[in-house]
Order: sequence, then structure tokens, then C-alpha cells
Amino acid sequence: MNRDIPIHSWPGSYYINGEKRWVPGTLSLTRTTLRFTSEKAEGSLASIRLSRIVEIKMENSSFIFSTLTVLEEGNVKHWFGSLRPNRVVVYNVLEHFWRERLLSPTGAPRTTAQPSKGRELIDLVSGAQRRLEDTGKVLTHQGEQFDNIMQGLDKIESDLGVADKLLTELESPPWWPFGKLPWRSQQEAKSEQTAKAQPSASRGPGRQGVIASIPAIVAKARDQDLKPGSLTVLVSSLEVRDSSGRMLHCFERADVDDIRVHSPYELSIRQRFIGRPDVCYRLLSAKMPEALPVLEMQYKKKLEFMPEYSAFQTTPATSPSDPEAGSSVWSAATGLLQRCQETEVPVPVPAGELTQLQVKVLQPTVTEAEAQELRQMLLQLKNLALEAETELERQDETLDMLASSTDRATMHIDKQTRRMRKLL
Repeated sequence: MNRDIPIHSWPGSYYINGEKRWVPGTLSLTRTTLRFTSEKAEGSLASIRLSRIVEIKMENSSFIFSTLTVLEEGNVKHWFGSLRPNRVVVYNVLEHFWRERLLSPTGAPRTTAQPSKGRELIDLVSGAQRRLEDTGKVLTHQGEQFDNIMQGLDKIESDLGVADKLLTELESPPWWPFGKLPWRSQQEAKSEQTAKAQPSASRGPGRQGVIASIPAIVAKARDQDLKPGSLTVLVSSLEVRDSSGRMLHCFERADVDDIRVHSPYELSIRQRFIGRPDVCYRLLSAKMPEALPVLEMQYKKKLEFMPEYSAFQTTPATSPSDPEAGSSVWSAATGLLQRCQETEVPVPVPAGELTQLQVKVLQPTVTEAEAQELRQMLLQLKNLALEAETELERQDETLDMLASSTDRATMHIDKQTRRMRKLL
């Protein structure tokens, strides 16, 4: 991913302390840097690494001018003013990315040394393991839904048995009832209450199926007022909440019309309506790369990667929504293994004549510790895959039972409907 592509930009001005003047330009936030570029001069007037930022505050200048200040290590303060749409929006976004970088374990300074092939393989397998774990959570919740449906069908069959007995009594009485009896109206009221309680009970477990929850900066539609909030990905819906946890909107899975990914850190969710405005929320989050694989898995047909998303990719790789993207981890791992196996070993020479480059080539590309870690991770992947296969087989059997039970219940309902029409 190209680290120089701005995640977000705002027009504003920067105060040059040496010249005692404000310079108009653009404030840009990249993955690792906060940069201000002048409208006229080439290059950047200020470039601050997020890891060196000590404090971000909203202050007023000596002329009662609303500004945003960034304190850098070494007690260097940068002043930004005339920010559009307003400084509160810019502060919310900058403070979110800076805080998430401090809290993230990957936010610590890294060495510039290139990772080994073994470490690359471990990272690839780790990503596949996380994806498979998310899939397992979805499968587990889906199995629970099937179990709830089976329980509902069993109750329906039990109620149909009771209805059959009652119809039998009504079909062969010594007298003919002129109108509805009191006990019959009470039974109909109870059945209506049970029917109303059934959907609410079935919706209860769905809210517990939380797959991922990330902090985010939220704005409705084209509103520029970005505020702190969160995005929760559930098995059956997407929830957008504010900083206090209050629900702003709940997108049911079937109601989501499209999810547009503008960058690895920004997306918009839309639900269309007829006769009234659509509901659309724009979300910006430093943790969005963790939620994108889950959204891609659940809303693959509704997920759309915008043209500006490709600017964040250093190489023209295939889109994450590509149907063949699921096998990219295994193909990359296979390629790395082949390169490790095809590494040429120099021709043996006397020990005194070995150059530093030849010694480096003779070193193993995958250490013993990395190989052991890979074995353990592959075993975990195998166990997860076997558990997923077992769950899928169980769900296939449940689906067959559901089909037969539904057909049987439909046949009984039709039969009893005809009997009731004869009685009326």
C-alpha cells in the first residue's frame, strides 16, 4: 500500500513562525504522516510523522483566531487555521488516526530491514487463519439459526396435531354450533399472541452474533460534520453508533443496497427508499482494513471498490472482490515456498575465500523457529477447516430435515384449511 497517498485532505492555512505570516494550502493525512502543502510553492511546508506527535489541540491565536495545533517531539508546535469545513471535523479525524496508531501494537517504530521469507509466510498463513475464524463464526451463527427454525417447525407440528384433534371434535358433534363459542375466541387470541412473540424471539439471538466492531469517524450522507462513533458488523446487520453508544442506524443485511469502498480506511453504506431520501453513512477508520475482509465475505455482491481505491495499492494487484482472491494466500505461499526451494547454492569453495554475499546466500531462508511456528499454524488451519466441514455437513442434514418438515407442515395446513372451510 502506498503510504504517500492522502487518506483525507482539507484546505486551510499554515503559520510560518520565522516569517510571521499565514500561508494558504492543503493539509493532508497519509498513513504515517501529516503534511501541509502550499498552493504556490512546490514541496511541503510541514511534514510531521504521526509517531512523533505528542499532542493535538484546538486553540485560539493571539487574534482570537480558531486554530488547530499539533505539538511535535522537541517542543515544536505547528499552527493550522482556516480549516474547511471546520476545525472540529479535522480534529476528530486526526485525533482518531493518531490515537489508534498509539494503541495499535504495530504503531511502534519498526526497523527498515526487509522481513524474511519465513516471516512473510507466517503473515500470509496468519491472515488466512483470521479469515477462516471469521467464516467459522458465521457458520456457527447460521447453524444456530437453523436449530431455531427446527424448533419452530416442531412447535408448528405440535400445534397442528392439537388443531387436528379439535377439528375432529367439531366435525362430529351431536349438535351444530350457531356462532363462535367463548373458548374458541380465547384460543384464537392466544394463537395470535404466540405468532407475534415468535418473530421477536427469533430476532433476539441475531443481535448476539457480533463478528467485528471498530471505532470510526461517522457522517451521514454528504454531511461534512464527521463525529466519533463506531461500526459493528453482525451476522444479520450493520450497526452505526455514536461515541456514546447510541444507535444512529441499523442496516439489516437484506436492506443494504451497496457498500462503496473509497480507500482502505473509508467506505459508505447506502440503503435506498422509494418516495423518501436514501439513508447513507460515510465511515472513516484506522481499523477499517480489519473489517473489510468480513464485509467482503458477507456483502460480496454489494461491495464496490471505487477507482480511487486503486491509488492505495503499490502494484496493480487484483481487486479484493475478485472471485479468485480467496486463493491468493495459498498461491502466494506456494510461490514463496518454490522460491525458497529453488534458491541456488554457490559452488563450494575454500572457507578462506567465501565472500560476505556467499555467506549470506548459504544461510537458510526459513529458520527452524519459523518452520516450527508455521507447522503449528498449519495444524490450527487444518483443525479449523475440519470443524467447518463438520458443521457444513451437519447443516446440510438440517436443511434436508427442514425441507421435509416444511413440506409435511404445508400439507397438514392445507388439509386442515379445507376442513375448516367445510365447517364455516
